[in-house]
Amino acid sequence: MIRVVIAEDQMMVADAMKQLLELDGTMHVIEIATNGLAAWQSVQQHQPDIAILDIEMPEMNGLEVLHRIREHHLETSVIILTTFKRPGYFEKAVANDVDAFLLKEQSIEDLRAAIHRALNGEKTYSVSLMTHVFRKSNPLTHREQMILIEIGKGLSHKSIATKLFLSEGTVRNYASVMIEKLEAENRFDAWKKAKEAGWI
Repeated sequence: MIRVVIAEDQMMVADAMKQLLELDGTMHVIEIATNGLAAWQSVQQHQPDIAILDIEMPEMNGLEVLHRIREHHLETSVIILTTFKRPGYFEKAVANDVDAFLLKEQSIEDLRAAIHRALNGEKTYSVSLMTHVFRKSNPLTHREQMILIEIGKGLSHKSIATKLFLSEGTVRNYASVMIEKLEAENRFDAWKKAKEAGWI
């Protein structure tokens, strides 16, 4: 029997997933956690074969739970199941050796197959997500990335110019270009978008 922990803050979704996974009699959902902290505690306590994690949850997100599982060298295989096609999420999950990354629009058969593949040491990534990721390649130059990192630290244009040996006008020009390139409202929004996409 495959032992599963589900972390999903929408109980209706979690309950439906539990019922569908247990239909064929090969899986048993031992606990449903409705926030990330509860999910981490559940994985620690039960050491399940599989943890199915949503990303955006209260207390701690699914990527943080995944990171802790890997950091503590637990044997649990981890499947991220999310609504969001954000490249930054996918790249962070892969960096933490996620076993599968699926979208909620996929079928229960896809999820069940990913579980069995994970237990056999195989990876599963959503095809539509992979297409989205490759289409959304990093549009920022190295210099733009450096400036955005400093913007994220709250530095002014003048401070960034001094630190990177540029003129203040040059930094302002870079900021304007990045705001337009990322379709951002301002320089901090540009930093946020780049951060979420995993580009800085």
